[in-house]
Amino acid sequence: MWYKLFAELVVALHVGFIVFVLVGGLLVWRWRRAAWFHLPAAVWGAFIEFSGWTCPLTPLENWLRHWAGEVGYAGGFIEHYLLPVMYPAGFTSGMQVAAGVFVVAVNVAIYGWLFWPPRRVKESCAGAP
Repeated sequence: MWYKLFAELVVALHVGFIVFVLVGGLLVWRWRRAAWFHLPAAVWGAFIEFSGWTCPLTPLENWLRHWAGEVGYAGGFIEHYLLPVMYPAGFTSGMQVAAGVFVVAVNVAIYGWLFWPPRRVKESCAGAP
């Protein structure tokens, strides 16, 4: 029973992490210090997505499910839980990479807007000619 509960907690943690990677940059608008957590998470998420590696939470979930007497699954977390929901049939690996690039671009734009705003030229009150 405990193994199944822990497996479900790992799934919740995994989903939360993915959501944080996708839209965590928006938290930085409100709390600038969130960047210290979001940037490493976003880099890790992008690395896992582009490298094709499996996130360590997936084998942990499968191991917990095995010990709970359940059957795990092959492939990664995204392929098992999210792809059937988020991506329609015929979604290619090229489209997946494009989606990853889009997520990275959105986060780069958010951070660019936050930390590199256009510099305004101060007008002199001295009355230069």
